Amino acid sequence: MPDLHTANQTAQSAPQGAGPLDPGPAQTRKRIDSIDLLRGIVMVVMMLDHTRDFIHSGALLFDPLDFSQTTVWVFLTRWITHYCAPVFVFLAGTGAYLQFTRGKSKRELSRFLITRGLWLVILEVTVVRLLVTFSVDPKLLFFLQVIWVIGASMIVLAALIHLPLKVVAGFGLVMIALHNLLDRFPAQPWRGPGTPVPSWGAKFWMLLHQQAFFPAGPNFPSPIVAVLYPLIPWIGVMAVGYAFGALYKMDQERRRKLLLSIGGASVVLFCLIRAWDVYGEPQHWHRQKNTVFTILSFINTTKYPPSLDFLLMTLGPAIVALALFEMSGGSQRDGSWIRKFFVTFGRVPLFFYMLQWFTAHTIALILYISFSKPWKWLVKTPVDWQYQPGMGFNLIVVYASWIGGVLLLYPLCKWFAGVKARRKDWWLSYL
Repeated sequence: MPDLHTANQTAQSAPQGAGPLDPGPAQTRKRIDSIDLLRGIVMVVMMLDHTRDFIHSGALLFDPLDFSQTTVWVFLTRWITHYCAPVFVFLAGTGAYLQFTRGKSKRELSRFLITRGLWLVILEVTVVRLLVTFSVDPKLLFFLQVIWVIGASMIVLAALIHLPLKVVAGFGLVMIALHNLLDRFPAQPWRGPGTPVPSWGAKFWMLLHQQAFFPAGPNFPSPIVAVLYPLIPWIGVMAVGYAFGALYKMDQERRRKLLLSIGGASVVLFCLIRAWDVYGEPQHWHRQKNTVFTILSFINTTKYPPSLDFLLMTLGPAIVALALFEMSGGSQRDGSWIRKFFVTFGRVPLFFYMLQWFTAHTIALILYISFSKPWKWLVKTPVDWQYQPGMGFNLIVVYASWIGGVLLLYPLCKWFAGVKARRKDWWLSYL
């Protein structure tokens, strides 16, 4: 979620003759713990961002990435959460490929991706919207965040999977690499009451490639649509994630070497393109008041929509992490308690995602009311969020609330992960 003030399975080896881009015969496979571990870590980090949104005193006052107002710790608290959305979307694509290798036909997989994608979009504009705002005010019609973009990307992926895997990978890589060319053609944003409402074509463009708020109808007043996550290049990220799943048909040692090579090359490419500073990122980096802030400027890349630099900066280290998690050895059964802790969250991603909104929001309400601070903005839509003197708490309270919230959710997630492991009801695959 963007800042409130602006947005406001250990795998088996491939059968004889099956190559890395050839799924080969369907096989029964267990979950891959390294993938669940990575997903679980970034989900827990994601809750930090949402807790900060609701509780930090500066959430409605300034952009935590604004060097004229932020501090190093506020910046890093926001920046580290940049890893969440790219990993979610990328691994959603990988998970789709793994379902194919576990026995689903392409026709069955397409049907599943379409129905689950539609389900996610519906959840986004109903339940998630309610949990974020604690409001049913129709003034905000749609609040389109990461769940919507995963759902819509799944629907597109349902068609892409019928193409050769190399074509799917190429499609995704081209979209990631070249979409910043579209930055040259921005639609005129809506600047509020009394200003022109964007045309239908402009609104469609915003859904594709430009974060924006705009009236749903041809005139204002009418309910507002908030496009926090435009679709491009997230569709490409999921497509590349789908092709990436083919690596999990290789033997483990070969895969680890490839993961390290791909992830390391992405990090190096990020550093080179960012240093070049001509293409791949709308925000130029600059020398700052000291070395630390200059480094922060270098890694301060654009998330909405995610630039080429942003995706290299986040997905590169994530792929390296997958290799390191395999090298550390062990499955959830014989791993350390901390590994088991995060794997549990990674096995119930949507369940955790929904609950963490409710938990972070509720903790914020309890704190505000307990300390007699203004709290009614927490039960309004983002259209109505405004700063009031005395709002919020410092970062220590934010981190304490985040840790407390995660610990509260662990028993519920462990229970639901057990339910999903024991039962094979079809509807569980939608949760």
